[in-house]
Amino acid sequence: MPRKSYIAAIQAALSEEMRRDESVMLIGEDVRIGVFAGTRGLHAEFGDARVVDTPISELGVAGAGIGAAATGLRPVVDLMFGTFLYLAFDQIANQAAAMRYMFGGQARLPVVFMTQNGGGIGAGPHHSQAVHPLFMHLPLIKVVMPSTPYDVKGLLKAAIRDDNPVVFLNHLALGGQRGEVPDTDYLIPLGQADIKRAGSDVTIVAAGLMVHHALTAATELAAQGIEAEVIDLRTLKPWDEATVLASVARTGCCVVVDESYPVCGGASEWAACISEHAFHHLKAPVQRVSSAHVPIPFSPVLEKMVIPQPADIIAAVQRIAAPTMEARK
Repeated sequence: MPRKSYIAAIQAALSEEMRRDESVMLIGEDVRIGVFAGTRGLHAEFGDARVVDTPISELGVAGAGIGAAATGLRPVVDLMFGTFLYLAFDQIANQAAAMRYMFGGQARLPVVFMTQNGGGIGAGPHHSQAVHPLFMHLPLIKVVMPSTPYDVKGLLKAAIRDDNPVVFLNHLALGGQRGEVPDTDYLIPLGQADIKRAGSDVTIVAAGLMVHHALTAATELAAQGIEAEVIDLRTLKPWDEATVLASVARTGCCVVVDESYPVCGGASEWAACISEHAFHHLKAPVQRVSSAHVPIPFSPVLEKMVIPQPADIIAAVQRIAAPTMEARK
């Protein structure tokens, strides 16, 4: 199986879907040159009508994408950075999230809003916030955040074919990551988590870059005799509660890791659900690991202190798993 970068997997997904379906189009700021390279080369193949550079107006670009979707196209709206979604929020929250409901299900809205999410490269607060909880909060919006080249191709293709609005968040720090990616057509169903590492002592739930931090932590924990199961949610809404709850039923301990802020963040939602539906399986309280509640610093040293790191995950696991394992002896 060929190995490709995360960015190359995005390119493959977009080009394959545009060849497969003439209604798929790409719009956004500088999509012809591809600022993040994921859209690079598409204009040469598909031309002006299907790869459209837009003015610098995220609200207008999002509105154009919603209108195109409502009239029969399948646009991928590239809005570059996750924080730029703030500028498009009115269109996504008031139109995309409500249109099918307002029209009694008579309208389809197959639009993908694709951005870079999160920090880790010292890009400062205007470009490094993890914005996914805002969109998890909205009804009728699906939210996707892959962690590997294989997953991003299969999930992006599935998102493009979905008849509902999808906010598709590629992590800013994962563009150069390499992994096996088939050249063949494949889809990963939205809403299906993946167990990236099996374990029996504690469940670690994460998405995006945090999956890699969780896997690093799990390796170190194994050396201490604690076997962690790492679940990559992949889709944040609808998220795969069944897989997570089944894992917690086996391990009895859970740590949820999310790069967003702790107040009303992703980790808060996952922890609440686990506590509500798996309370009788828990041997200790669910632990949350989130970013510090401050703007994301520009300084790489300070940024690393703010965003969760493997050491933070290890500490959270040790708080609950180590006493539980000691009690077994």
